[in-house]
Amino acid sequence: MHFDLVDAVLNQTETSITTIKHVSGAEEYLRDHFAGFPVLPGVMMLEAMVQAARRLVETGRDPAEPPLVLGAVRGLKYGRFVPPGCSLVVHCEAAPPADDGSIDIRANADVREPDGTMSDQKAASGRLTLRPARTRQPR
Repeated sequence: MHFDLVDAVLNQTETSITTIKHVSGAEEYLRDHFAGFPVLPGVMMLEAMVQAARRLVETGRDPAEPPLVLGAVRGLKYGRFVPPGCSLVVHCEAAPPADDGSIDIRANADVREPDGTMSDQKAASGRLTLRPARTRQPR
């Protein structure tokens, strides 16, 4: 099952990207998380950050190269809940690729209130490493 957690790219440069995910009460994964108090699950916040980071670093990348996968997560912190009606605004900044092709990303997820104002509390933040997928060579 695939969830697209990037509704739109708000801004993108060579080294950074800002995306948005509008959280709707109709999202399937909110049905049981939590009963009577639906909020965006933390793992979905992380996945939104990973999807934004991938969009950033795969722009202009040779399609013949192995796809980038999540290799590591460091210092991940969760803050504010993100209920339906709010939006998750993700900002990622990429470091230059390492010799092994891995790319370190600083990611922050902020909350946009239904009235459009930004919350002063972060939803999530951390450092991600995307690395080339390991593929087997045919024998």
